[in-house]
Amino acid sequence: MYRTLFNLVKRKIPKISDTELIALRSGNTSIDRDILRGKVNYPEKFTYQNKFPKDNLSTLLTEYDHTPIYPNSNNNKWVNFLGKNKYFSFLIDEQYGGIKLSTNELSNILTKITSVDPGLGVVTMVPNSLGPGELLIHYGSDDQKNKYLPGLADGSYIPCFGLTGPNNGSDATGSIDKGIVIEKDGKKVIKVSLNKRYITLAPVANLMGIAFELQDPDNLIGKEGVTVALVERSHPNLIQNTHHIPLNAGFPNGTIKGEICVDLDQVIGGEKNIGNGWKMLMECLSAGRGVSLPATANASSKVASFGMFNYIKVRDQFKMPIGNMEAIQEKFNTMIYNTWIIQSAVALTNDILDSGNSPAVISAIMKQQCTERGRHVLNEAMDIHAGASICLGYSNFLEKFYRSAPIGITVEGSNTLTRSLIIFGQGLNKSHPHIFPILDSILNDNLESFKQNFKNIVTHSLSLYRKSFSFSRDLNQQIVDFACLTNFVAIKGGSLKKEQMLSGDMADVFSNLYLAISVQYHQNNHQSSDKLTQYVITRLMNENQEKINKIVNNLGPERYLLQHLKKSNKTDKYQKEREIFQEIMENKKIMDEMKKNIYVEDNILGDLDLINKIDRDSSEYQKLKEKIINVGEYPNVVDIVKFD
Repeated sequence: MYRTLFNLVKRKIPKISDTELIALRSGNTSIDRDILRGKVNYPEKFTYQNKFPKDNLSTLLTEYDHTPIYPNSNNNKWVNFLGKNKYFSFLIDEQYGGIKLSTNELSNILTKITSVDPGLGVVTMVPNSLGPGELLIHYGSDDQKNKYLPGLADGSYIPCFGLTGPNNGSDATGSIDKGIVIEKDGKKVIKVSLNKRYITLAPVANLMGIAFELQDPDNLIGKEGVTVALVERSHPNLIQNTHHIPLNAGFPNGTIKGEICVDLDQVIGGEKNIGNGWKMLMECLSAGRGVSLPATANASSKVASFGMFNYIKVRDQFKMPIGNMEAIQEKFNTMIYNTWIIQSAVALTNDILDSGNSPAVISAIMKQQCTERGRHVLNEAMDIHAGASICLGYSNFLEKFYRSAPIGITVEGSNTLTRSLIIFGQGLNKSHPHIFPILDSILNDNLESFKQNFKNIVTHSLSLYRKSFSFSRDLNQQIVDFACLTNFVAIKGGSLKKEQMLSGDMADVFSNLYLAISVQYHQNNHQSSDKLTQYVITRLMNENQEKINKIVNNLGPERYLLQHLKKSNKTDKYQKEREIFQEIMENKKIMDEMKKNIYVEDNILGDLDLINKIDRDSSEYQKLKEKIINVGEYPNVVDIVKFD
């Protein structure tokens, strides 16, 4: 019987490429597995000590003059400042001259820097996520570490990493650059044809990590596959002479090209790591997806929400502050809703990473959800700020974030790809407590292992199905319902890859459950507002219930076994929205949380923070109000066309 089941399941499972299998075996799991198990255990709050000197950070934020970081006419002043002041060393051990930070401190610093300027945040984040530094730390030889890590720590080396090209995105399944093993002057070398684009820091970098598909047609070394090597700017025939302009966000991004020859000892970790590049990259993705990009979304959302909290008290329309208008309150509540989700998820994820975990699925959730929700926050803020948000000038605190938002949506795997293929598609195989063991037993043709794991998943599925019959409507029950639903959706096997609308909706529910858990985790640790916490969790659960209803309706005959999972949401009450707005405006703890890790000094946010502490009838208030509500005005261009 089990052999028949084995063969049936083998036919149902999707064809898994080598790169997909490496991704599934990289990193680990955390609360994502708890969700699919049907029961979540909240982790302990991680405690850490800050290492980076406050004066150093204060100097950067105070002195930064908002000139473009690149292209520039100041000899790369700010890139050099960051490098020489240890901002590129946050992953590097002290023995190499670095200042290795906890994930929490790294995230907080990136958030604060980004709150001043998104471009400055990007330049700081890239050396501290996937790139030469992290790859050297985990996989470099001792000689490579001793040669490069001290220079990366003190800014002598400016790093970048090149994977993406015209025919492949942030993956190795497209037509990635090729490298061929040849003999040259009696020595084995790799001839690489480089055509990289979208490479952040490439125009200013002098140490490049490059990924390529190694081919060994003459069997000179007996190894092939994705490989990662290091090259310096002075490398013969390496070309770094063009740059992109990503929406005028002001950070360096460009191309790496050329026909070059690379020695085998330039491969990170040496010859033994030839062909291991994709595994190396997959195991190091958590920082970019799980930390850096969420930190930028956290910064933009906090700036928008904190600024708008004060602005709607100051800006008058129809002889009253616009914050008195329900149309504004509704949009502002949505801003706080999404910002509270982002900051809570950042807090939980940072603690998970600091505890030594590297959950790939949670990192994907964080990347997609934080950048997407950050964009929603900015859209609502732009609507409220109205004309002031579309005119450049001192008082416009939104424009630079609004302009940069699509960049976060696109990089490190586009949100469309991440939502529809990775979060649930990969999460089903990786995060589920029993599916990957079954898959692994089939790949290894291990019938005995298959028997035990199949028994496990049947027991798990029956238990969840029984528990799903409940009148409870709380978060724990929705976790059970989703875990139960997941086991039925999993029956689709390989066809799920094509059913990307279904996979995307399942990803939304999966993500929202993680976010709801994050919000409760934040409340457990900070006790900021039980009322806001319940509002946010309820709203997330309502979004989920609509998705669950839709998913069940779109399943095959199995939907008749899942009708009890379909539930109606309670009608949203206008009064509830009024009460939440009042809670936000009156509960000081909420805005204290919003203000954390954003720069509110000597800028428009500082003015907004100050004005609501001043007597409205004073001349000081009126003067500051004019400064806040006025928009930039610039001299007209002299006419060059004359009209008769």
